[in-house]
Amino acid sequence: MKFQNITRRGLVAAVTVGMLGFGMMSSSQADILDVEKDELKFGFIKLTDMAPLAIAYENGYFEDEGLFVTLEPQANWKVLLDGVITGELDGAHMLAGQPLAATIGFGTKAHIVTPFSMDLNGNGITVSNEIWEMMKPHIPVENGKPVHPIKASSLKPVIDQFKEEGKPFNMGMVFPVSTHNYELRYWLASGDIHPGYYSSTDVSGQIKADALLSVTPPPQMPSTMEAGTINGYCVGEPWNQQAVFKGIGVPVITDYEIWKNNPEKVFGLTKEFTEKNPNTTLALTKALIRAAKWLDENENANRMEAVEILSRPEYVGADKEVIANSMTGTFEYEKGDKRDVPDFNVFYRHFATYPYYSDAVWYLTQMRRWGQITDHKDDGWYDDVAKSVYLPETYLKAARMLVEEGHVDEADFPWDSDGYRAPTPGEDIIDGIVYDGKAPNAYIDSLTIGLKSGQIIKAGEVSGS
Repeated sequence: MKFQNITRRGLVAAVTVGMLGFGMMSSSQADILDVEKDELKFGFIKLTDMAPLAIAYENGYFEDEGLFVTLEPQANWKVLLDGVITGELDGAHMLAGQPLAATIGFGTKAHIVTPFSMDLNGNGITVSNEIWEMMKPHIPVENGKPVHPIKASSLKPVIDQFKEEGKPFNMGMVFPVSTHNYELRYWLASGDIHPGYYSSTDVSGQIKADALLSVTPPPQMPSTMEAGTINGYCVGEPWNQQAVFKGIGVPVITDYEIWKNNPEKVFGLTKEFTEKNPNTTLALTKALIRAAKWLDENENANRMEAVEILSRPEYVGADKEVIANSMTGTFEYEKGDKRDVPDFNVFYRHFATYPYYSDAVWYLTQMRRWGQITDHKDDGWYDDVAKSVYLPETYLKAARMLVEEGHVDEADFPWDSDGYRAPTPGEDIIDGIVYDGKAPNAYIDSLTIGLKSGQIIKAGEVSGS
């Protein structure tokens, strides 16, 4: 056939020229970047916050940019990261800690970057029915319902009882450098429960721990808890709501209540990919920004359509009812106790997609707090690492193109930002401690539990000043 050997990019160009000739497309719509690589494979884990990828694919935003994308679910976060590093995947939906950890050499060593933050919030902490019944006497009640946010201090007597009986208290999180690990640790520590340290010789994260945290893949969380292997877990949706749906557990707190509008997943690529394919990187960032806008626009008017898409087996593959519980602005705690949490999932509001350096710095402070970063680092180090991984300049370049094309509004982006959010006030964080990304060591030293400046873990003990 005549067109048998034509490239996909060439085919798009030919069709575009033809449409212009017949007056079917404006010249601005036809201004597609000359992408270096047009056939791409992106990885994801079956969680609702992979939604920007699914929507960019289903709504044709990738193809609008001349990109032909395959989306491929991955078995776990390690397999996903390895796939990006080896080039089997061109990019992926990632835990925000993964690009940072890989770049500094914690676990796997590779320079991973992100031009796009995928969402805010979206996680919860769930405990088994047995643990919930043990916690309830320690939780204030108003109008017959538990007062939220539920503090970890209500779990401390339960863990103390487990200790007295010589039983371990086990909790699941999805990966050592996941937001879920750090949020669970943050919540526990705010209630005077030690979640354990890491060291250069012990990467279990359970040194001196009151609660023993270990990795459990997200889809297996409910069944692992039901089997009694873990007493609770921290995970993204739909796996907290699945516990309610199955009647096996109770989500006690969302990460929105731990840290209001906290950063969650990112889109990760190797530094090498972005250097070889700058236009492709811009194009995929444009498509993802448009998808994020669609998810939040008109006061979440598109969320039920998104729920239908995400419920398909090729994406999240959970019941629509379970996904809708959180994706449509509500969250169910105990069965029947459904509350409004309009910002449980945020994909575009509050500059959600902008890759803030201060978000990167927070993850690094938690790595240092719990010993994953073994030695003290000065404030400049945190800034340098953040700037080597997060790419706000690329993001804003893509955003500017979208503004000029009429797809987004000028006011949707923090054009004058230096990459750092204003300090997060204490009232927006569960322990009341202000977070300032420009002063990481002062922040680390202000936290009640965790390593401080100059301290290290040596022979299973905290050592140093």
